[in-house]
Amino acid sequence: MDFSNFTDYDREKIVNDMCRMIQCKTVSNIDDSLVDWEEFEKFRALLREIFPNIYSSCEFFRVGKSGIVHKLSGSQGNKGHALVLMAHYDVVPAEKEKWTFEPFAGDVVDGYIRGRGTMDTKGTLCACLEAVEIGLKAGWKPKQDLYLCFSGEEEINGDSCKNIVEWFEEQEISVDFVLDEGGAIVENVFPGVSKPCAMVGTAEKGSVYMDIEIKGNAGHASAPPKHSALGLAAKVICQIEKKACPAALTMPVRQLFKIMSKNNKNPLLKFLFGNLWLTKPLVKLASSLMGGELNALMHTTCAVTMCQGSKAYNVLPSSAVIGLNLRLLGSDSVEKSKARIEKIARKAVGKKAQINLKMVSQNNPSIESKTDCQQWNTLEKVINKTWPDILVSPYLMMACSDSRHYCRITDKVYRFSGMFMSKEDRAMIHGVDERISLETLIETVRFYSNLLVEL
Repeated sequence: MDFSNFTDYDREKIVNDMCRMIQCKTVSNIDDSLVDWEEFEKFRALLREIFPNIYSSCEFFRVGKSGIVHKLSGSQGNKGHALVLMAHYDVVPAEKEKWTFEPFAGDVVDGYIRGRGTMDTKGTLCACLEAVEIGLKAGWKPKQDLYLCFSGEEEINGDSCKNIVEWFEEQEISVDFVLDEGGAIVENVFPGVSKPCAMVGTAEKGSVYMDIEIKGNAGHASAPPKHSALGLAAKVICQIEKKACPAALTMPVRQLFKIMSKNNKNPLLKFLFGNLWLTKPLVKLASSLMGGELNALMHTTCAVTMCQGSKAYNVLPSSAVIGLNLRLLGSDSVEKSKARIEKIARKAVGKKAQINLKMVSQNNPSIESKTDCQQWNTLEKVINKTWPDILVSPYLMMACSDSRHYCRITDKVYRFSGMFMSKEDRAMIHGVDERISLETLIETVRFYSNLLVEL
């Protein structure tokens, strides 16, 4: 069955539905009192209105604070096994004064739907549901049990997705495939490679938010000590930035380098990344010297993002606080990173200084999902069917997604948004003037339609 050739009615409905989704101001916040929960309920009611075939065919469950789960039973009666298509419907705030249009306009201008959430990630959510709705209307039914799972707390690292995974465990449901937001189809992904590439995240780095507090003696700034608390904090910052973690090659990065070398037109790069057994020390050195994305792919990174001291120019701070964001690679862990940072900090400030480390938020790196399995082969086949003549590669996601929670119950979690994203598009995610082209949205629906047929 093929239901990826959309009628004019289908196209018009897809665009109109997406516009209405964007007009729901589902902005999440760690502080519940600052969340407009009526907008979240408005969004959930909208889904029931615009996807009647799904809601008349599925079992529906509310899970956790904002999780919504739709179950479509498989025709093959494989009870207990599941396929999961997921996304999130909460969005980050938008600074209205910086936008050139209303952030929740949900209008169409010059071939683009405009508004917060178009790229991250109501576009993916809309495309998934539109494909299922059109399929059901055409008589399609999933072979295996299919779950459509959406959270409204992803942007704040909330518990709704974690609660959904716990619900799967309680129901004793075996999950065989998970697809979430993540990589996209990008051009100029690698020096020497001319073909666009679909980047499918098969693992993601861990993330740690950490505060380091350095105690000091408060007083008047006219008679300062040799090092104020903030001065000691500066010494800690310098040492943290100086002492980089050793480089390592995880499996997703090895696979990426292999595909990029195989398709590379630059003989030197083809050799360098295609013979890691020989050139690995050079690649590691290059990543450290170049910094940026190549460095992040091969290192646990630590970014100093915040520093607080006194609130007055003439007052010595009683303490200084440094805010860090670590992205953990592969076999690294929260415990190892905390011990490493504490060792660096204590050495920098000396034995007499008092310091305290506080873990604000923490999660370890995800497991690496399989690529030598039917699920990966199916995903790769569908990508090539939707966008012929592009490369498909695993890669390591440096951002965090809700899908990491599913790694507790399956090793087949894939992170791919199913759309082309230019450098400009990627910059709009969490940025200003976010928008998605009508062509991109329709192609993403086509991708999900092709996927449903193959699953």
